[in-house]
Amino acid sequence: MKPRPLRDNIYWLGAVDWDRRLFDSLIPLPDGTSYNAYLVRGREKTALVDTADPAFETMFMDQLKGIGSIDYVISQHGEQDHSGAIPAVLCRYPDAKVVASSKAKELLIAHLNIEEKKIVTVEDGQQIDLGGYTLQFIYTPWVHWPETMCTYVKEEKLLFSCDFFGSHIASSSLYADDEAMVYQAAKRYYAEIMMPFRSIIKNNIQKLEPLEIEMIAPSHGAVYRNPGFIIDAYREWISDTPKNLVVIPYISMHGSTKKMVEHLVASLTEHSVAVKQFELSGTDLGTLAISLVDAATLVVATPTVHMAPHPLVSYAAGLANALHPKVKFATVIGSYGWSTKVAQRIAEQTSALKVTIIDPVLCKGNPGSDTFAKIDQLADSIAVKHKEAGLD
Repeated sequence: MKPRPLRDNIYWLGAVDWDRRLFDSLIPLPDGTSYNAYLVRGREKTALVDTADPAFETMFMDQLKGIGSIDYVISQHGEQDHSGAIPAVLCRYPDAKVVASSKAKELLIAHLNIEEKKIVTVEDGQQIDLGGYTLQFIYTPWVHWPETMCTYVKEEKLLFSCDFFGSHIASSSLYADDEAMVYQAAKRYYAEIMMPFRSIIKNNIQKLEPLEIEMIAPSHGAVYRNPGFIIDAYREWISDTPKNLVVIPYISMHGSTKKMVEHLVASLTEHSVAVKQFELSGTDLGTLAISLVDAATLVVATPTVHMAPHPLVSYAAGLANALHPKVKFATVIGSYGWSTKVAQRIAEQTSALKVTIIDPVLCKGNPGSDTFAKIDQLADSIAVKHKEAGLD
């Protein structure tokens, strides 16, 4: 794919990875992804903003053919899907300097063996004049590594946002014109990568507010010609107010836990509480993460395996704990054979969540009328708590 113009003498470069289905050997990619880099040609100097994943290094270097010189390689983030081709760029353009934050410098040396003398560090707010284009560097730590920064082209009101506002989408379209598709992909991206840093993202968005931004060009996914679309979405996702939503990840070994889940879903629905249930043996955990962005209550449903939660449930609980969603309430339901400690174990596995614990409902064997009555009481309690929190 050839470089594609964004503005006069500003180009998109990189690769569209249609076939990748797993990121970092962890994150599902149902729609593939892209690795976005950008070339800014001023009257006097030329800057390359990020590079591409090492798997696409040859393609990326072919895109640079005919570029007479590169003076600066802006490394906004040291992870290899952004920085992986920097050594190849420096080999072709030996006079180029790598521009990075001070924290990024040590990471680039450690991960890519870039010579220290090749790296120029910039401070938060510092600028470089390319002649007609001015690059301003804005520290945005923990979106999603500590060294990450954005680059703002003042004359074009264009923000190269790195992972900030990104999405994992492979598309022939350069821009986020299909906003429904991009919204879902960007929300998945936020849920899986950014949500643990929700409070820090609030500060980073505030840092961007003084800037006039007419275009946002992230390092993954579509470019936003309507930046308010994605900024407003982020403001909603990082807010402290969840929605009137209960999320239930579950496993059922012999059907008892499933019966409890189905009864709870029906009872909550009667209370006009929205519910999403996820049977974990066949669930894309990314969809569970997306639902946690909005959830007010997490109900973990599990059978007992040797006194403990089912391993898949433990994994989902650990995922929720790591993602730090804004859930307000949590509880456990499930069945057991002779004895159980699932409630205690789930509490340990989700200890980082700042939630009010609602009394669990646990059933020995197959659930009967007594258990279903307790589940109805649980649904009543959840509905009341949501109403008291102003979520109805």
